[in-house]
Amino acid sequence: MMFEKVLKTYAKFDFDEKSRTLSLNEEDIFAALELTYEEGGHLLLDLTITDYLDYVIPQVSRFALVYIIRHKNFQDFIILKSFLSEPKCKSISHIYKSADWLEREAYDQYGIIFENHPDLTRILNHWQFEGYPLRKDYPITKGQYCTEAVDLMPKMNEKLLKMGLVTKDDKGNFSEPSKDLMFINIGPSHPATHGTIRNFCAMDGETVIANISEIGYLHRGFEKSCENHTYNQIIPYTDRLDYCSATTNNVAFAKTVEEMLGVELPPRAIAIRVLVMELSRIINHLVCLAAQLVDMGALTNYWYLYNPRESSYKFFSKLTGARLTNSYMRIGGMSYDLYEGYEEDLKIIIKEIEDGVGTAFSLVEHNRIFQDRTQNVCPISAADAISYGLSGPNLRASGVNYDMREKNPYYLYDQLDFDVVLGSVGDIYDRIMVRFEEINQSLRIMKQLIGNIPDGKICVDNPSIILPPKQEVFGSIEGTMNHFKLIYEGVKVPAQEYYSSIEATNGELGFYIISDGSGRPHKVKVKPPSFTAMAAYTSMVEGSMLADAVLNLGSINIIAGEMDR
Repeated sequence: MMFEKVLKTYAKFDFDEKSRTLSLNEEDIFAALELTYEEGGHLLLDLTITDYLDYVIPQVSRFALVYIIRHKNFQDFIILKSFLSEPKCKSISHIYKSADWLEREAYDQYGIIFENHPDLTRILNHWQFEGYPLRKDYPITKGQYCTEAVDLMPKMNEKLLKMGLVTKDDKGNFSEPSKDLMFINIGPSHPATHGTIRNFCAMDGETVIANISEIGYLHRGFEKSCENHTYNQIIPYTDRLDYCSATTNNVAFAKTVEEMLGVELPPRAIAIRVLVMELSRIINHLVCLAAQLVDMGALTNYWYLYNPRESSYKFFSKLTGARLTNSYMRIGGMSYDLYEGYEEDLKIIIKEIEDGVGTAFSLVEHNRIFQDRTQNVCPISAADAISYGLSGPNLRASGVNYDMREKNPYYLYDQLDFDVVLGSVGDIYDRIMVRFEEINQSLRIMKQLIGNIPDGKICVDNPSIILPPKQEVFGSIEGTMNHFKLIYEGVKVPAQEYYSSIEATNGELGFYIISDGSGRPHKVKVKPPSFTAMAAYTSMVEGSMLADAVLNLGSINIIAGEMDR
């Protein structure tokens, strides 16, 4: 266990071994956080607030501040938690670059003031929104509409002021820029944005001098909805996070709840989950690469990559009954077993993917135009990538060896033969090439599983978690009552606070769940890799060309459903 110095220094405080949570006093947490950073806690995975207003167990105060920090060895993590005497605390954006947006989210959703934050404004909810929706006393049915677009020019002027391109008088008025700049919007509704994202750019000719990103256009209140649904009812909502790999989101959530319950899946269920997750990873990478290449005019590559994806969706439709949002997992297992003949279908799909990816790669591998458009364009260093909280292909493209399937193996990954793919520069070229090779590695994993799926059950044998068979529901009063209680009350998870994650397509996808012992969670916080990746976007594109900014957005593979929730 890393963080030994932190734990020894604050040994008088409670440390929960299972959840890796160190509960501290309000006056100690920021000193402990700085010590955690010095001891190697360089990756701030998430920052959130918990509102204990109506929690079943009385707490010290209403609001608690939570930091989830991973060690630089990418294996250990620690959670620092402290109750707040009032809804305000210090900003740590000077320590972690990722804290900038994470603190804005905590302010936006809970109304916590982070002192000395450089730009404490709303980020997921619109600028006309009133109140703080994740507070327990906020009425969930209250609708608030945005009637006017936010004016980002004041924020832009503040950036230009720091760059010496404008001046500001005593009354707060800004001068005209010293350069002849043009201000343009990319998005929020534009093919180049790959979703509902707005980038407001100050342009000096074709060069992006300054950029401000505005998100939240697809924010649907995922975490608020989770508080009002049973654990299994939440699974269809997870489909709508990274909707290009829905089953992966299912697994991340179900796995967290299963660990809280202390149950272990049957071997067959584990193998099936790994198989569908790797196919989902391939589908997501195919979409990313195809769209990325279209952005630079390579339409032929698009079809070679996109067509095999269609065959994969047909497989998921046959397996789960749905093409895109599969809702395949259940707490304690999954809804359906593999169908007869799935092996032959997957072998055909694998061959189609290999042919399509091989052909598309051959068209760009030695293509001078492709190399000029991508190499040394919008790079991010390893240190900055970690500070911004990047993970997955975006972090590995910068040469950082962090893949949870290897560093923190779960399910069968420690028994499977695959390579972790790394870049070196962290530019658009590396981000593309990492995804190309990760497709090959996922195919490699799938080939090891096909034909080797163990026999047996696909769900745990526990009537308090899994619905009884239909014949029991229709043929016995016990089965009917069991079914009714699980549907109506939900799976009851013991009261606890817990964080778990997996290596999703875009990086570490985690869930921080607080249970109050009922069938509905008190709190669900998603750690979405797209959110922190988008936070790093501005630093990557400033100083680049406008066309490069478009390519870079595609290269970090932002999925708005996951980012905005």
